[in-house]
Amino acid sequence: MFELTKMNGWILHFIFSLLCVSNMSMMNASMLHELSHQEYVSSVHPRKTSLIYFTKDAPPNVFFLEQLEQSVEPLKDYGISVAKVNCLKEDVSKYCGNENAMMKAYLFRGNVVMREFPTDALFDVNAIVANVLFAILFNEVKYITTILELQIAEDYVKGRNNLVFVYVRAIGIPEHRAVMEAAFVYGAQYKFVLTTEVAMLENLGIEESSKFSARFFFCHCKMVTDMSQQCRRTLLEEPLSTLNIHRYFKLMEAPLVAEVTGNPEEISSVHLQLGLPLVFVLSQKETYELDKRTAEHIAWQLLGKAGLAILLRDFSLDVPLNANVVFKQPDKEAPVKYLALQDAGEIIALVEHDIEREEIQDYVEEEEGEKDRNDQDVQDDQVAEAVHRDKKTELALELAPSLTEETFHTAITGTDHAVVLFYASWEAVSLVVLQTCVEVAIKLKETSNILLSRVNCADWPDVCKKQNVTHFPAIKMYFRGENPSLYTGMLGAEDLLRFINLRRLPCPLKLFTIEDVEGYLSGHFHKDLLSHSNISLLGIFSSDMNEAREAFVEAGNILKGYSALGIYFEEHVHHLSRRYGVTLPALLLARHNDQRIDGISLSNYNAENIVKLIRKKLLESFSEITVENLPAYLRLQKPLLILFSNGNLRHSDQSVILKLVRDKHLDTYATCWLNLKNTPVGLGILKRYFGSIPLLPQLVLVDLHSKGQAFAFPSDQSITEVNILHWLKKVQMGMWNPSTIVAARDWKPLLPDYNFLGRMDAVVPQFAAQRIPVHLKSDVTWSEEDDAPDEK
Repeated sequence: MFELTKMNGWILHFIFSLLCVSNMSMMNASMLHELSHQEYVSSVHPRKTSLIYFTKDAPPNVFFLEQLEQSVEPLKDYGISVAKVNCLKEDVSKYCGNENAMMKAYLFRGNVVMREFPTDALFDVNAIVANVLFAILFNEVKYITTILELQIAEDYVKGRNNLVFVYVRAIGIPEHRAVMEAAFVYGAQYKFVLTTEVAMLENLGIEESSKFSARFFFCHCKMVTDMSQQCRRTLLEEPLSTLNIHRYFKLMEAPLVAEVTGNPEEISSVHLQLGLPLVFVLSQKETYELDKRTAEHIAWQLLGKAGLAILLRDFSLDVPLNANVVFKQPDKEAPVKYLALQDAGEIIALVEHDIEREEIQDYVEEEEGEKDRNDQDVQDDQVAEAVHRDKKTELALELAPSLTEETFHTAITGTDHAVVLFYASWEAVSLVVLQTCVEVAIKLKETSNILLSRVNCADWPDVCKKQNVTHFPAIKMYFRGENPSLYTGMLGAEDLLRFINLRRLPCPLKLFTIEDVEGYLSGHFHKDLLSHSNISLLGIFSSDMNEAREAFVEAGNILKGYSALGIYFEEHVHHLSRRYGVTLPALLLARHNDQRIDGISLSNYNAENIVKLIRKKLLESFSEITVENLPAYLRLQKPLLILFSNGNLRHSDQSVILKLVRDKHLDTYATCWLNLKNTPVGLGILKRYFGSIPLLPQLVLVDLHSKGQAFAFPSDQSITEVNILHWLKKVQMGMWNPSTIVAARDWKPLLPDYNFLGRMDAVVPQFAAQRIPVHLKSDVTWSEEDDAPDEK
């Protein structure tokens, strides 16, 4: 803010007296007045706020003057006068003497300059109103740039007031004006914070943040009683305008769930008055408290979209006995609907998608991807169905050349590293993996000394047999002077690319100097591989520990392609053991994301046990669980403690659970978190556990390896160390009831196998029975008898 402390006395009297009288005597409120000293010098209002533009005759900024004139009326509503002064007629040298006088406008309060604005910033009437109100409300609307500042602002008002957080793409746009006008009216009722940093939206988990010109959040902090608890945030989904903001505030102040009595057809509410539907949850005395909690859960998800009320069933009313929900639309001519719905998801679908009752079940099942497929004409193999759907997609097969019996040996010996896919062109999974290999080949196109190729086992069965391919698809990596490695990981492109890049490294990598060790543990040794491996492992041994060293080397051979291992047994090894507080032999784990190095003594020299230990440690502390790493978690044979989150984790939740992990309070659990936006299958899991999507984040304990029980952390408690440990203790002592029990089941095909042989025998009896079985089958092992001659 530009502020003047010494000003010519008569000039100030001239400016502000002139403005005040002008404001009273204007015949046309939209006209921008030019003020003179002689007329108004006697009237001075020290607390009057005025926007003044000092101009000269030659040549005027016509467009700016037009916009300034249009701002007279809206700013008058807020007690702000707007005028111009002709510097050639009035001797106001303080402001007219500068050659840039035409490039600025000044905001005065009394005889003090509050702010000077470049005219470029006041590019239209919206920008003028927004900037002027922003300057006046400097203490009421705080500008922030980081999530930490937002959390501090929320903490300050918790238990006392609610907070409004707004993102606008730029200062002065129409949405910024709407926010500032709302802040002028509601500034005493709510705390406002504003940002133009799109990164803040990304931190809040808003997808495609850059496409929004504005986002408006109402933060429910007044209801928070525990300072460690987060304020709920509700997003205004309507376009950001003054009217929509006012309407939204009325909805936020309405009761979350109204407790009503009487005939639903005669009940009104603020939601109906504002054009939103009203949903009644019908209840009875025995289930009233449970139904009320359900209604509150639904109300939070429909906040700003519909009203929720709970109505105690009165059998004197003409309400169908099987109905549990009443849906009333704002249109008085629309009939009130009495529905029998199954769960909260159907109510939400009814409101958000305006789906009729008979369509709801189909919609919900389709959304969950669980629609029954009983038609025999529908493909029950999802992989084959996907291949059929994408059959017209052209692949860049030239990047993964096909090998034959004549070219195979030459190809794999003519390069340092060769990756070969063995597949069958008629088999669905093979074709999907072929697409994966093409994707990897595209990414490796610029990498030298790597050949990615393929062999169609349907055309060249002898090649596949000689390479000991017993099932397909199979991926093998060939190195000069070494036996080929069979890839056993997930069949996605990222996992395969990670294997190829890590497999090219020596495992374990021998380090010779302490500088090598430091570079290896810091990640500088292989910077290009940090995206594939966030953990570097280093085995340290004294020179006489031959047996332990050999076991570690053997473990490294097993883990080639799946982890980065180093080994060091030179003269400074005892210095390293003292530095990291471990007894030799030991394993050092450098977690590059946390910039932390942990040491573990290797008490068991067995290679198999070392491999198990490394695989366990490769699951980072409280890492994100995905479809790809789920098998690794299940191999731990521990209950899963999962935090379900709708986007990135909140910093406070992550810090609490990481501290519990590091303090070894959660060693008996496989602790992880699931991002529902990255892994949408988690939505189906939550619906299976709770019947509907609970309020997020939600901490869940799932014991799949014993009783299949799933326990939910109480939603009315904040995620703190004490609360989590107290809840887990109750679960251990059998004092906490499971939310559901995941029953053991066989994963059978959706449809029975089609009896092709029976159909063949029906036409020509015993025709199929005398045929020789096909040698190669997907995921079926060959036997020696299969290779017998035809007379078999």
